[in-house]
Amino acid sequence: MKIPSAGQVREIDAYTIENEPIASIDLMERAAKTCVSWLQKNLSPQVAYKIFAGPGNNGGDGLAIARLLATHHRVEVLIMKITDNFSPDFLQNLERLKKQNKVAIREIFSVKDIPQIADNEVIIDALFGSGLTRMLAKFPAKLVQHINQLPNQVVAIDIPSGLFGEDNYSPRKGENPPHSNIVQADYTLTFQFPYLSFLFPENETYVGKFVSLPIGLSEDFIRQMPVNYHLLEKKTVENYVKIRRKFSHKGNYGHALLVAGSYGKMGAATLAARACLRTGVGLLTVHIPRKGYEIMQITTPESMISIDKSKKIFAQVPDLQNYNAIGIGCGIGTKEKTAQALKSLLQTAQQPLVIDADALNILSENKNWLKYLPKNSILTPHPKEFERLAGKSTDSFSRLQKQIQFAVNQKVILVLKGAHTAIALPDGSCFFNTTGNPGMATAGSGDVLSGIILSLLAQNYSPKQAALLGVYLHGFAGDLAAKNSHNSLIASDIIKNLWHRFSTTASL
Repeated sequence: MKIPSAGQVREIDAYTIENEPIASIDLMERAAKTCVSWLQKNLSPQVAYKIFAGPGNNGGDGLAIARLLATHHRVEVLIMKITDNFSPDFLQNLERLKKQNKVAIREIFSVKDIPQIADNEVIIDALFGSGLTRMLAKFPAKLVQHINQLPNQVVAIDIPSGLFGEDNYSPRKGENPPHSNIVQADYTLTFQFPYLSFLFPENETYVGKFVSLPIGLSEDFIRQMPVNYHLLEKKTVENYVKIRRKFSHKGNYGHALLVAGSYGKMGAATLAARACLRTGVGLLTVHIPRKGYEIMQITTPESMISIDKSKKIFAQVPDLQNYNAIGIGCGIGTKEKTAQALKSLLQTAQQPLVIDADALNILSENKNWLKYLPKNSILTPHPKEFERLAGKSTDSFSRLQKQIQFAVNQKVILVLKGAHTAIALPDGSCFFNTTGNPGMATAGSGDVLSGIILSLLAQNYSPKQAALLGVYLHGFAGDLAAKNSHNSLIASDIIKNLWHRFSTTASL
């Protein structure tokens, strides 16, 4: 799924209206019907509704929703009166609502005009849509603050009022928008696409759970529209999955080298190795310090072992010529000898690399070594590791821009781990994952991801395919593992849930 900007969404709306063709009021009616259908399927039939409507088309959506809900629910519309200039579709829906004569309509000029809201009433936020260009102030800001203080469930239409579709933190008129002036929704019903800002952790308070409702916008126009941001969905990755042939053998599925582990951190090596094997690599060699030999042989007997000259750390680069892909970083530590060995590996390797954890921390201390990275190497930092690598950011939007620029400048794939893991490609595009859950915020989860991506690279998936499919599978397996509980999930559970849902495309 593409993630267009708010301006592009308006272009898509306009094209659909002109070329379907469909009147804008009828497209609004279609959107309202999808919202009402969702509300009736997901909320109690006993609830009543208070709908706050602004003067524009977002308010028009609210009025259409009110009329459709009124056949089964008690509904009251509160029109925020801040202007006498209403959009044409707002006015037409207002006339339809008055003609129906089932909904109480009240104009409110200040917070004092807001009537009592009962406990069983759901608030619908239809004040401002994605066309908002400045922060809320005066009465609109006070109205939003009042809504946020109420205990009632809140459903935002299109976008929570006061939130911008992309960047919410760059100064507008010399200051950042006060966060108390953004509606804090429990659900956001958006049309066709989510907005980029929905994917940032600091906006979770406002967006709640978002649902993208299809409203029949022009698929041809959407397909042709260039965008930088995409949602990573099942249909994106299921065509990547390679089905094994009857007469294949382990040599057909690649030989991976995993450089991992140090004294006290062999768990990272075993998790990454087991994940790599479970994702289908033909052969795996794990390069570990001597003291990790017995641990690895016992925990992961399917892997072969390359033993470092050092007892406790990675200090020696093995012969790299027999491997299809190399992964390095999980639990290797940041000792000086390890850093020098990493530098030597980067200067020597011709294969695609997966670089994680301590290897990233070493690179952060030696940024001039970035020039040694083979093109399309895959870096998998968590936010703190990325901050060390690329510098601090004030918010998620600016961090995303920094991530994309890093991928473009270094010609690498940068996987920034999080609730919607972002995968930035060297061409400047970025994909956001849709699988995964809070239970995966646990020790070793990142090591598992490194093993998965390494396995796919060794099996001759392209670096882009390995990154996208690897991130999706990691989250998918995590979702299977967390069906009973988020709190009790551990990294090994992710590995256990990898293979039995990965063997055919139909299982994704």
